[in-house]
Amino acid sequence: MTTQEISTKADEARILISRLLDASASACFTNSFQAEDMIVLHLLRERRPDIPVLFLETGYHFADVYQYRDEMTARYKLNLVNLQQESVAEHEKKHGVLFRTQPDQCCKLRKVAPLFEALEGYDVWFTGLRRVQSPTRANLQIEDDFPLPSGKHILKVSPLACWSDKEVWAFAKEHQIPLLPLYDRGYTSIGCEPCTALPGDPNNLRSGRWAGAGKIECGIHIAEEH
Repeated sequence: MTTQEISTKADEARILISRLLDASASACFTNSFQAEDMIVLHLLRERRPDIPVLFLETGYHFADVYQYRDEMTARYKLNLVNLQQESVAEHEKKHGVLFRTQPDQCCKLRKVAPLFEALEGYDVWFTGLRRVQSPTRANLQIEDDFPLPSGKHILKVSPLACWSDKEVWAFAKEHQIPLLPLYDRGYTSIGCEPCTALPGDPNNLRSGRWAGAGKIECGIHIAEEH
């Protein structure tokens, strides 16, 4: 990996983003405020600073994530859209503490349903997904025709699909993009606090997610589950 190689990949991502933004009537970006998301955000803001930034407000995130989200929103004047269908109190009164008993259902109600409802208003969906993040993402396409439960199709775009961890961190450092402090504590993939642990497998960045629950995806990126 060289500076030139990273620059070339970044330029390829810029060309892709520019082409799709120019052709899109309504584009959005889902952002969990992890490292790769912040790089995609950096590239998107070069062309469209006011692009809607969709954040899945589950109510269960780390305090560090909320603080970082608010700091980055203020710093970059983001068009932040917090997606939440009901409060945690309403949710737990109705369903109990699902992240302990039925994590799949919890993700479906707190993440999947609010996101897919919001995506109905867009034609292009940018993500920070990368192939090296987990075995379930090894065949990730840069551009993917993604079906929503309603039958509508949206173009899902992952500009960093082929980027390595080192390339992500090197780009962030070069462009002085501040990153979540949770990385300094050893986390490699950060979701809701109750369902996020330190990675158990160094070759699987998402191995700390839903530890012991037999899952490493929340469902928002797997069309077959919809």
